[in-house]
Parts: sequence; C-alpha cells; structure tokens
Amino acid sequence: MLRTAPRLLRTICTTAAAYQHKLKLALIGQSIFGQEVYNKLRKEGHKVVGVFTVPDKNGQADPLALAAEKDGTPVFKFPRWRAKGKPIQEVVAAYKSVGAELNVLPFCTQFIPMDVIDCPKHGSIIYHPSILPRHRGASAINWTLIQGDKKAGFTIFWADDGLDTGPILLQRECDVGQNDTVDDLYNRFLFPEGIKAMVEAVHLIADGKAPRIPQPKEGATYEGIQKKENAEISWNQPAAALHNWIRGHDKVPGAWATINGQVVTFYGSSLLDASVPAGQELAIKGASRPGLVTKNGLVVFGNDGKMVLVRNLQFEDGKMIPASKYFSADETTALELTEEEKKIAEDIRAIWKGILSNVAVIEDSTDFFKSGASSMHVVRMLEEIKQKHGGLQLQNEDVYMATKFADFIQMAVRKLRGEDKEEELVIDYVSKNMNNMTVNMPYQCFINGKFIDADDGKTYDTINPADGSVIASVSSASLADVDKAVAAAKEAFENGEWGRMNARERGRLMYRLADLMEEHQEELATIESIDSGAVYTLALKTHIGMSVQTFRYFAGWCDKIQGATIPINQARPNHNLTFTKKEPIGVCAIIIPWNYPLMMLAWKTAACLAAGNTLVLKPAQVTPLTSLKFAELSAKAGFPKGVINILPGSGGLVGQHLSEHPDVRKVGFTGSTPTGKQIMKSAATNLKKVSLELGGKSPLIIFSDCELDRAVKMGMGAVYFNKGENCIAAGRLFVEESIHDEFVRKVVEEIKKMKIGDPLDRSTDHGPQNHKAHLEKLLQYCETGVKEGATLVYGGRQVHRPGFFMEPTVFTDVEDHMYIAQEESFGPVMVISKFKNGDVDGVLRRANATEYGLASGVFTKDINKALYISEKLEAGTVFINTYNKTDVAAPFGGFKLSGFGKDLGEEALHEYLRTKAITVEY
Repeated sequence: MLRTAPRLLRTICTTAAAYQHKLKLALIGQSIFGQEVYNKLRKEGHKVVGVFTVPDKNGQADPLALAAEKDGTPVFKFPRWRAKGKPIQEVVAAYKSVGAELNVLPFCTQFIPMDVIDCPKHGSIIYHPSILPRHRGASAINWTLIQGDKKAGFTIFWADDGLDTGPILLQRECDVGQNDTVDDLYNRFLFPEGIKAMVEAVHLIADGKAPRIPQPKEGATYEGIQKKENAEISWNQPAAALHNWIRGHDKVPGAWATINGQVVTFYGSSLLDASVPAGQELAIKGASRPGLVTKNGLVVFGNDGKMVLVRNLQFEDGKMIPASKYFSADETTALELTEEEKKIAEDIRAIWKGILSNVAVIEDSTDFFKSGASSMHVVRMLEEIKQKHGGLQLQNEDVYMATKFADFIQMAVRKLRGEDKEEELVIDYVSKNMNNMTVNMPYQCFINGKFIDADDGKTYDTINPADGSVIASVSSASLADVDKAVAAAKEAFENGEWGRMNARERGRLMYRLADLMEEHQEELATIESIDSGAVYTLALKTHIGMSVQTFRYFAGWCDKIQGATIPINQARPNHNLTFTKKEPIGVCAIIIPWNYPLMMLAWKTAACLAAGNTLVLKPAQVTPLTSLKFAELSAKAGFPKGVINILPGSGGLVGQHLSEHPDVRKVGFTGSTPTGKQIMKSAATNLKKVSLELGGKSPLIIFSDCELDRAVKMGMGAVYFNKGENCIAAGRLFVEESIHDEFVRKVVEEIKKMKIGDPLDRSTDHGPQNHKAHLEKLLQYCETGVKEGATLVYGGRQVHRPGFFMEPTVFTDVEDHMYIAQEESFGPVMVISKFKNGDVDGVLRRANATEYGLASGVFTKDINKALYISEKLEAGTVFINTYNKTDVAAPFGGFKLSGFGKDLGEEALHEYLRTKAITVEY
C-alpha cells in the first residue's frame, strides 16, 4: 500500500492551477539541489524567509547560500545546531526569528534539533533519495545499486525524531538500468524530478492536501555511510554482484582492490556478455582469476565465470587512467604546446584560480580536488571553459581522469588536437552545386559503421528523372556484402554497446538523429528531389518533415515499452507470479520502395530502433541516395557500429538474400504485392516475423451531398499527390451520377492550372515520374484504358521535354471489368466511375470488389452515411471528407492483398518486438 497511495495522490494533485495558497518557508540544507529547490519555490510565489546552510569552505560559499544572498534573502551559516547533544540556543533563536511556517530540507548533512523541526506551523519535510522504508541512511543511492534494486526513487516525508522514519508525503520511482551509476540515476531522475516533487509537496501543504502515510515496518532497511575502508571488492561473488558493488561506489567512495601492492579504485563498470576478449593478464589480490587488460578496459571475472568491464582506474596518488592503458600509463610523452595552446592553458589556469580562490598560485602540481573543489565545481569549470573555447568539448569524467593541472592541460590539448578520437568516419562524396547549396552525397555501401565499396566492386548509375542525367555511380551490394552487414548487425545486437544500452539512451540517440536530419533538411530534400523526382517543396514538408517527426515520435517510445502482470491460477500452497516482457527481435531486414525514399525508411527504421533491434536496410535500387545520407547522419549522431547498415543494389539479389538469411529474424517490406508474396516464401526458411505494406486500389466515394469544391480539391490530391506515386492514392473514384459531369469539369479546369516542370522550382506543382521504366508502364496503362473503351478526358501522354514527365490524366466511363478499374497505376491517373443516385449499398459492393484493402475515402455531409460506409469499407484506413491525412501517431497498414502489419503509432512497435511470458513460483 505504501507505493500505491502516492500514485493515487499524483492523479489528484499535480495540476498547477489547483495550488492556491503560499507559505513562508525556511530552507535548511545545501548544494545545487538545494539552490534549485530554492529558486523554484520563489518562482512559484512562496516566500523564503530564511536560508540555513553550511559555512563557506575554502573561502567558497555553498550554491544555496550564493543564490539566497544574491536575492537578499537572510542567510545563516551555522557550523552546527547542537553542542554536547543539546540545541545551541543562540542558533535556535536565530532560526525562530524568521517566522517560518514550514521547514524545507532538500539536502541537509547537519543534525537539526527537534526544537527546530517541530517549530513551524506545518512542521518540516525532507527529501530522501530512496523508496522508503528501504535504504534509510545517508548512502541510499549507493545501496540502491549495491543491492541490485530494479527500481530507484525518492521520498519526501514529514520529519520526526527517527532516522528517515517519518510519514510519507509523496514518492516517485524509476527503473534502474543494467549499467546505471549513481551519477546516472541522480542526473536523469533523482535531481530533476526531485526538485519538481519538492515544489509539489510545498504546494500540497499550502493547500491542505498533503497526506501523512505511515511508513510500513515490512521491507525497512538501514545501511550506514559507505566509506573507503569498507569499499574493498570481495571477489568471491557472481559478476552481477561485482558490477553492482563497483557502480554503487562510483564516484564516492570508490570500490577498490589491491594490484601490485597498491590500492587501485575501479570506476565505470558494465556487465560484459560476450566471448572472453584478448588481453594482457593482470593479477588482482583476492581474485581467483587474473583480470585482462583489453583495448576496451579491464575485464574481471565473477565466481560464475561471467565478466565485468571496468573503464577507468585510479591510483593512490589520485591519478586516474583508462583501464585499457594500465600497462602503458607511464609511457605517454608530454606534448609540446603551440603558442595558441599555451594561451588556452593560461585561460584554464585563470579559471582554476577563480574556483580555487584559497590557492595562492595554480602550479602544474595543483590537484583540483585536494585543493578544495567538489563535484559542483567540476560543472562550473567545464562551463567556463566551454564559454571561452567552444571547440574544446570536455566531460565530467575528464576532470576525474586528470586532477592535476599539468595532466589536465595535456588531456585538454590532446582532445583539442583530436588525438583521443575514435577512427574518423571517412566518406567519399559525389558533390553537386544545386538549389543554392552544395549537396554532398555518399554513394558506397554502409556496413559496420563504414562506407565501403561493394565486395565485387560493382556499381550502377542512379538517374535524375528531371532530365535523365546520371547523378552518381552507386555501389551495388553483393551477396558477400549482405552476409557482412547481417554479421555486423548481429554482433552489435548480441555483444555490442547497443545491446547493453538502456532505453533512454536509445531514445537520446534517436532524438539527436532527428535533430541532425532537421539540420540537414534542405540538403536531404534536394537529394530526394533529384533522385526521386519529388517536388522540392513537397519533399521538404512531407518526405523529410514527416521523417523527422517519425524519429522524434518513436524516440519518445523507447522507455515506455512495457509488459504486463497476469493473474493465473495458484498452485496451492504456493503462489505464482506471471508477467510478460517485450523484447527486441534481433537483426531486422527492411526493404523500402522508391516513391518516398526517406519517409519509408523512417516509418520502419524508427520503430525498429526504438524497440532495440539492429537492421540492414535495402533502399530501392533507383533511389538510394537519401538512405546513404541518412547512414552518414546516423554515424554522426553516435549510433554504434553495426546498428544501422545500408545496402544499395538489386532487389532480386540483395532483397532476396536478406529475406532468406538465417540470421535475420524480421523482414519489414513496402512494395508490390507479387514481391511481398515472394518475401513470405523466402522468410519461411527460418519462420521470420514479417510485416508487409503492399499494393492498393483505394476507392474514393463522392456523394452529391458533399462540399463539391472541397471534394474536387481533395480528390485531385488523392490522385496526383507526389505525381500519383503514392501507396494510398485513390485508384478509383466513384462519383454520384447527379454531380458526375460537374465534378469532371472542375477537375479538368484545375489540372490545366497545374505547372509541370523542374521539381527544384518552388512554383512547380507536378514533377517527373520516378524512372523511365515506370513512365513507360504508365503510358501503356493509359493505352489499355483507351482500348477497353474508357473515355480519356485529359492527358495520357508524356510531356515533350527532357526527363520522365507525364501529363495528369483523367478517365471516365470506366466499367468494373476494365483493367484500369482493377489494377493500380501508381501514377497521375484519375479513374472515374459514376454510380446511381442514392445507391449506397451498390457503390459499397463495387468499392469492395477488389483484392486490395489499403485505404479508402468518402465525401458526404451526412455523418451517419459516412460512418456506415466507413464501417463497411474493407480497408486499413478510411478518410472522411479528407484524404492523405496520415500522422506519425496513427497506425497505417492494409487488409487482404495490401498486406498485414502496421507502420506508425504504437502498433508499429509490436511489429519489432516479441513477447516473453515468465512465471515465478514462490
């Protein structure tokens, strides 16, 4: 019940508008956390009548004191509140003089007398970083990790005379990732959410809505403060316990072991689920098996044979090194600084002096932490360096790795020179100056984080449909390339950083990738336009714009994928717990079409990555360039090697091999129905999971009671959007007899206003068809319609200009048996059939008389009629008085020969997940 009540509380008390009253507050505590709580409370209108904090340390005031002094709030700096077990009366009197109605203790290391705790009208509330009653005591976050808890959190409770035993006001909790550290939990959840919760708690008290929930005795634990002397690693434990011990002590006080007679502290551990790597043995006192110094760090072994990877080691003199450099730690030659680097060093020296004001001179041997700096000064120092030298990007960990000034300067200069970087991504571009910019286009296969030529060296030309010119010669992937890409994806999933990454970090990478796509949106839209023929303005808004939205949408899903608990029959006298887990599938093959090259990539890839899979993507042979540009941006976003692989080339070769590859566990395909059927057969080799978005012949029914001008506009968009190369295009329009002729007349009038031309021209309405073979197919389609007796009202011909342009086309008098009534054109061809006035059921039968079922639409002012038709239409999507209105949150997919499975929305995630049921008897 302890955790249930706060959740119920949240549902009735978190709306800001509900908070009416304000209080006079005393803040007792310290640190940046205390400072932020102070600032937020003042911003919300509460009056802070006094701040009680610790004395200055090494001449430096606490951040809470600095903020309060700046605002003119009374600040009291007492070294202690009690002497010989009794309150110091002068201190208590000073406290009482401010007249507080509530004490707020956001982070307090001092012992506060009960005279002060109980003095205000509303008493005192305290923030504690654990889910009480578990982990009472001063090292709560450490013990959360040391004991391997799956949940962390914090409690805001009413202070009493016990140690963290007072009634609970509210609680929050979060998941603990497999490799989370104290810093991870604090920075991601305990700090930001704790600040919000402290403010919420004060609001609740002010409005008389704050509960007092007694802490249960069951589950209560108390652990003492962890100190260096009791943080030694006991090696006779499983790897998971070793990992928990190390990360639970990172950064303070630091888990340690004895190596070569010296105490060495371990930082940055993670569980390593892989084969034993190559490395140099290192004897560790007490360990039954030597560690291994590898290129990635120090590998140590639990008594279960499993491994832990440790990234950093710190020696007794305070020097910290990458664990991978243990045997070469003293071999680094000091850099000789350039004049410019010397100026930067002096700027940094001045920053150190500003922080370490108690140190007369910053010498090369000055140690940042031994001179009085703390973790909050690390942030300040790095921010000041960033302000002066934006090109020097440093992390908190860099300061701990080089605590002495000379070592810090050497490290900073190495970073500035780029000497510490991983192997840089090498890209050969085809570059073109067009659309008022220089467009840089990768053209090679992207496998395991590198752009490489096809294994057999083969290439093919990709063509600009606007003029028939060659844009680039692109690598044509071979069977060997497929095998390499699948192997890279499998390694990344099973043994790589991606497989160990927590869900929020996955989401962070996806958000970063979306930002890079948006940053490069004009370049991407230009590439999309010249490679696919899409009108630039449409490419910018839809092809690229919706791709960015899709990645942001699914980035938000990463940490919200959940299983369920299921009540089952109990096996008396025992009890059972059954729950499900949603797990990634593994290596996924994604095969996309040529009509929306980047958007189709985004629709499938974003869901696939959000679920935690790795992928090999085959773009359409005729439109590979935005996919390869996407690969470049994914590498720059920081996606680990092997997670994303892109293979341009033949569908019959690359797509077929991916579909039947034994290490591929899922195929997501968008394309033609015949190819989808072939993929189903190939996937049966190892019973892959498959989702298919295939052809369509989407009916659009227009009734006489519609808004005719809107129906004309939307009907034209339903057919001619993206030159008709649109999977949900209205393949057949049924127009009620009484408005048929007027509808056709208005459509033709509007077509004549359309500008056909260069897709990069901002005024162009209608660009070229995607490729020559498709144009020829469309012309043959129109010839067939004429031969069968349909009336060609407009168009049906190639435009006489360079490139693959076709006139927007209109057919009427189309009978149900005709080829153009049954088969998809996938081009700018409007196929119109009339139906008798009032014949609702008759037109429904005709609309459903197709083996396809992707989309459909209806125009009518009669909502009852519209809903009746939407219920009867056999299609995955029904549009009412609109068309082409897709959204990243709405599921998209078809019925019948239009395929199965969904893109977009929450349902798309389930296409890339598997469900595991787990039953526990206890």
